[in-house]
Amino acid sequence: MSERGIRTGSDFASFMSALMGDILSGRVTPSVGNAACNAGGKMLKVVEMQYRYGTQGGNQGERVLTLAP
Repeated sequence: MSERGIRTGSDFASFMSALMGDILSGRVTPSVGNAACNAGGKMLKVVEMQYRYGTQGGNQGERVLTLAP
């Protein structure tokens, strides 16, 4: 699932749901799950910042966030 990439909110929810199942079943260690959750939180923060501070542009009118001028 993660190899295809996470591009939508639905993709993210599916990934996190699968990750929880993998952690509970012991297929993924808690430390790997923690790292994935931290990375996911940072990814969501970037999306939030794009909507809040980004400028109109890019493909199909997407908002673009410039991190450094």
